[in-house]
Amino acid sequence: MKPDSVRDTWTNRTGEYSPAYYAHYGPNDTSAVIRDILSSRLPRDAAVLELGCGSGRHLKHLADGGFEDLSGVDINAEAFDTMRETYPALAADGTFYCEPIEEIIEEFDDGQFDAVYSVETLQHLHPDVEWVFEEVARITDDTLVTAEIEGPIRESSPPDRDVNYVDDDTPLYYRDWGRVFTSLGLVEVDVVRGDRDTTRTFRASD
Repeated sequence: MKPDSVRDTWTNRTGEYSPAYYAHYGPNDTSAVIRDILSSRLPRDAAVLELGCGSGRHLKHLADGGFEDLSGVDINAEAFDTMRETYPALAADGTFYCEPIEEIIEEFDDGQFDAVYSVETLQHLHPDVEWVFEEVARITDDTLVTAEIEGPIRESSPPDRDVNYVDDDTPLYYRDWGRVFTSLGLVEVDVVRGDRDTTRTFRASD
């Protein structure tokens, strides 16, 4: 698929895996893992950015834990409509950008965010925009967390070692995020392998 086609599948997504779909389920175990990691490393006034924030369920869990300076990027305008309905305080207090990651990330300053994290988002970026990963490292001042699917999770998954498809139309690119971000100068400090995601924590190098 071309980069524009990949973006379109998320820009207009409804039903399963849409912002409303995730808002219905609310914060989950991954939300708790993200909050535990950031709570152990950063003060509650740390500037935090979620890449692919959707309707904000993970950010809401951070807000409930006392984090005050929260931002998010998402490509789907419905995400922010749903956020205003489901988490109105978060929508009012946070800073949000309705744009593709690759069209906004260069606007952020070096080290602008104390923490940056993604949950099953970077895995969907087309290989043609992998330059974004260097930008992610650049804007991270202290902590980066990736909670992404790094390989097939079911025996029925296609045997392709590099890509799978969600609902036959949305590519999921398998990547070794430890290798990706350590090659960009970050230091991997923790890895937790779950049934679905591998959660990796990195710190910015001194």
